[in-house]
Amino acid sequence: MTELLVGVISDTHLLEADIPEQIIEAFRGADIILHAGDVVAVPVIDQLSQLAETVAVRGNMDHGDVVRILPDKRVIEVQGFKIGLAHGYGPPWGMTRKVRAMFDDVNCIIFGHTHQPLVEESNGILFFNPGSPTDKKFAKVNTFGLLEITDKLTPRLVYLERPPREEAP
Repeated sequence: MTELLVGVISDTHLLEADIPEQIIEAFRGADIILHAGDVVAVPVIDQLSQLAETVAVRGNMDHGDVVRILPDKRVIEVQGFKIGLAHGYGPPWGMTRKVRAMFDDVNCIIFGHTHQPLVEESNGILFFNPGSPTDKKFAKVNTFGLLEITDKLTPRLVYLERPPREEAP
């Protein structure tokens, strides 16, 4: 079975195409990119689409054109695996339960909303939240994800390098 690489991202909250360079480099070799919402602006999807086919859903902070062109959820099939893609909703606790209720028969659910990275398996379903690559308010670390697909699903969180803290004068 051929190995496929999936770029996984969520909660970019960017008003223009300004994806961090580390993500651009990591996604350059991806076969497909999945964005789990809070895109905020269509140019972000356009920028990702220049790297690989990009499939996205809308999040609670999306509006305008993003809401018009993106659905709330999707199921895509990749190498025999069904992957549910959704943003998530409401308070952050119990998010895996909430997104699980959105899908019937899937092997993996990729979601966002909490800005907190998560890789967890429950009842044969892989739950994968790539966190937020740009948020500094609700996230302690900035992350995105990669999902390697062979005869199994292998998720990986990637931590963005942060600029050094400025020294106080």
